[in-house]
Amino acid sequence: MRPGGGLVVPGWGGEFVHERSEQYFGCRYIVPGMGKMTEATYFILVALLQEPLHGYGIIKQAQEQSGGEVRLAVGTLYGALDRLAETGWVRVDREEVVNGRPRRYFRITEEGLAAVRAEAARLQRAAAVAIDRIGLAGA
Repeated sequence: MRPGGGLVVPGWGGEFVHERSEQYFGCRYIVPGMGKMTEATYFILVALLQEPLHGYGIIKQAQEQSGGEVRLAVGTLYGALDRLAETGWVRVDREEVVNGRPRRYFRITEEGLAAVRAEAARLQRAAAVAIDRIGLAGA
């Protein structure tokens, strides 16, 4: 148990934390050096759910799937991918040379899938609370 009642489940190089309070029940992955999952990280992982993608493909998918809210710079993307690879959430699927330039394709791992699944569930619960409260306020 964590101070404040959180349950910590060790495992894959990070912690899976369940937090409970009277008004909030949530869970998130906390990885040493990464902290809470950012919106950019979430959409990078979501972009990789369908198939392995190279950097530009990830940038396009993240922007499209976020409704234009997430616009990743190349340097930001590759820094994030390096951190995600260190945590085991993504891995290089393959490398190829296109027009004389190397292109790396990335794939989400089972650990990455579990992390994005948990974050999606957390976001869904948070949205449900807000929608419920908005409905009550409008009554």
